[in-house]
Amino acid sequence: MKKLNTQVVIIGSGPAGLLLGQLLYKAGIEHVLLEQRSAEYVAARIRAGILEQVSVDLLHLAGIDQHLKQQGLPHSGIEILSHGTKYRIDLSALTQGKQVTVYGQTEVTKDLMQARQQEQLSSFYEAQNVQIHDFDNAPKVTFDYQGEQYQIDCEFIAGCDGYHGVSRASIPQERIQTFEKVYPFGWLGLLADVPPVADELIYVQSKRGFALCSMRSNTRSRYYLQVPLTDKVENWSDEQFWEELKLRLDPESREKLVTGTSLEKSIAPLRSFVTEPMRFGKLFLAGDAAHIVPPTGAKGLNLAASDIVYLASALIEYYQHGSEQGIEQYSQKCLQRVWKAERFSWWMTNLLHDFEGDTAFEKKLKQAELNYILGSEAGQATLAENYVGLPCEVEHLRQLLVEGNCQKAS
Repeated sequence: MKKLNTQVVIIGSGPAGLLLGQLLYKAGIEHVLLEQRSAEYVAARIRAGILEQVSVDLLHLAGIDQHLKQQGLPHSGIEILSHGTKYRIDLSALTQGKQVTVYGQTEVTKDLMQARQQEQLSSFYEAQNVQIHDFDNAPKVTFDYQGEQYQIDCEFIAGCDGYHGVSRASIPQERIQTFEKVYPFGWLGLLADVPPVADELIYVQSKRGFALCSMRSNTRSRYYLQVPLTDKVENWSDEQFWEELKLRLDPESREKLVTGTSLEKSIAPLRSFVTEPMRFGKLFLAGDAAHIVPPTGAKGLNLAASDIVYLASALIEYYQHGSEQGIEQYSQKCLQRVWKAERFSWWMTNLLHDFEGDTAFEKKLKQAELNYILGSEAGQATLAENYVGLPCEVEHLRQLLVEGNCQKAS
């Protein structure tokens, strides 16, 4: 067995793990990244692409925002189409100039992977049989790689390996509590090289179900339809998808819609999920390993980014100043923001989707609430404040990075 030593082992090479690795590198903290899948598989995964300002700022801090600046599409508003009537939510006007940026998670991942490769940072892709040991006292990780067994002794483990990863599964059930809501529908998504139907995202509430008109660039669009959980991708031809989308849009958008051959088509189930706590001794959970949100509020990647703000700060404080305060507070700080984002994502999902089990009374109440939001500046401001992203301690992390490289705590 080959034995290695490092300060931090990061399990998972999604945006959370890659971002943490880049920030630790900038702070001079030794780390090793492990990923079960191949690098090609990770780089090709299709995911969402709405970045809060927190995420944009974090990519800038990590020095990975060159392509984002060139290709990202800043958005100062969104549109909500409610039963044929369109309303614009002016995000910037309602939040003192804040906005979101359209930039695909796939591109974020590629940018981070390229930077990691350029710096020749230690990474094991296609690491098999990854196991976590003794995370309360003397953590170590074992795995198989290219026919050999490895053991890495470390001081901390960052579990950034998603909902199905080994990190959360390694925690005894009596030490963890989970909260979950599964929604009775999914999103059928289609990606195509066609210009977006509008300059901003359109969230659609219709009698036929929810739809979302989104984009990845000025020439690539991503559209979604609410479908039953029992539905299958193979039941939907491209032509059927476009025809159903047209039926859910207003006449103006229907006329502007450009259709084309799908590059990718899939159905994503919707779920809300939270793990408490998010720290177990010297093992931290971050991103989808700790929480899942329905995509309606565009919070998944952004919550992962805010976890990394707190986790990177905690580790840098430990190695820079010998302080364990950030480590002790990591779970509490993350969960405060997580639950607010969970609430917002649940709320938007509840308002805009058609729930088969709703009574006529419940449907009227939800429509009244949406009408209030759309017709009230105070209501719109609440939506906008949550959509652009709630505060996170990015400035504190910036100051820590400015202070210089870390020395291993004695």
